Amino acid sequence: MPPLQIGPITVDTPVVLAPMAGVTNRAFRTLCREAGASQGFYPGLYVAEMVTSRALVERNVESLRIVTFGEDETPRSAQVYGVDPATVGAAVRIIAGEDRADHVDLNFGCPVPKVTRKGGGSALPWKRQLFTDIVRAAVEAAEPHGVPVTVKMRKGIDDDHLTYLEAGRIAESLGVAAVALHARTAADYYSGTADWTAIARLKEAVRSVPVLGNGDIWSAEDALRMVRETGADGVVVGRGCQGRPWLFADLAAAFHGVTTRVRPGLRDVADAIYRHGELMIDYFDGDEGKGMRDLRKHMAWYLKGYAVGGDARRALAMVSTQAELREHLDALDLTQGYPGEDAEGPRGRAGSPKQPHLPYGWLDSRDLDAEFEAKLREAELSVSGG
Repeated sequence: MPPLQIGPITVDTPVVLAPMAGVTNRAFRTLCREAGASQGFYPGLYVAEMVTSRALVERNVESLRIVTFGEDETPRSAQVYGVDPATVGAAVRIIAGEDRADHVDLNFGCPVPKVTRKGGGSALPWKRQLFTDIVRAAVEAAEPHGVPVTVKMRKGIDDDHLTYLEAGRIAESLGVAAVALHARTAADYYSGTADWTAIARLKEAVRSVPVLGNGDIWSAEDALRMVRETGADGVVVGRGCQGRPWLFADLAAAFHGVTTRVRPGLRDVADAIYRHGELMIDYFDGDEGKGMRDLRKHMAWYLKGYAVGGDARRALAMVSTQAELREHLDALDLTQGYPGEDAEGPRGRAGSPKQPHLPYGWLDSRDLDAEFEAKLREAELSVSGG
């Protein structure tokens, strides 16, 4: 498959790590990049956690940490969320103008209530002029610095309020470098099966820039099948790599025609967990407690399918120090081999379809009323990473 071209950035392997709140920080991105590079190919794009435009403009410490990359990270990819064009433009100007990232992605895909009830994320493209203004502001802010802007979105709010084809055409006309579609609606949340036929339709509608597909990629074979069935120019991988950074080794191999797949035994998994812990402590500037607390959420994902008793799982989910982590990992039966498909498939809780939380009267019109427009600055979230 040909390389993925995102503006001036050429990516040998057409794979993107999706930004995930509380997951895709520098530590986890390092593990995924190392795995992908182990196949000898440039492994893909690895996008940082979402940063809110307001928080970034206000120079929030945690937001600035999110858009701080490792010395060996290249290209550096950041994702921005916002509902006010001026604030989004200012945030992108900071990222591009201060050389904080080489690529900016705009979030129009988040389905969580605290985002959609503000009119943001997957709710926002319903207001087409607002969507247009935000994308234009971001592209114009980034263009003088040669930083490409991409858009990640969902199909729409629900099956009766689809926006992805129109949004894709608008984004293309405004000069974005690529569009990515999570083939679910906001109402779908993460439930059911992703509608890959929507990716194919978007590919037919958007011709001049790459179209990337997202949703239900649990293996390298899934990624190849998505590209084959939809014509997508690449794939975006989210929940499928949680607790499985080595999935990027499989993806790199598969897209270059290599059949080798990584099938780690429990000792390999334990080594990955411990390295993840070291990287987390470094990410939090040497704060061991904070690093270990953040690592805890990953334990169930890493250990999925392996014969690890409940007591051991609970102990690992409560570690506070590196010494505790080492002790509990060494107590496992590290002679176990790969458990097969029990270690694969969906990660985390998919949940069930949900009625999207939207601003009052949001669906009454495709246009933005004056009252809500006046509230846009207040509606900006001030906390990044989720």
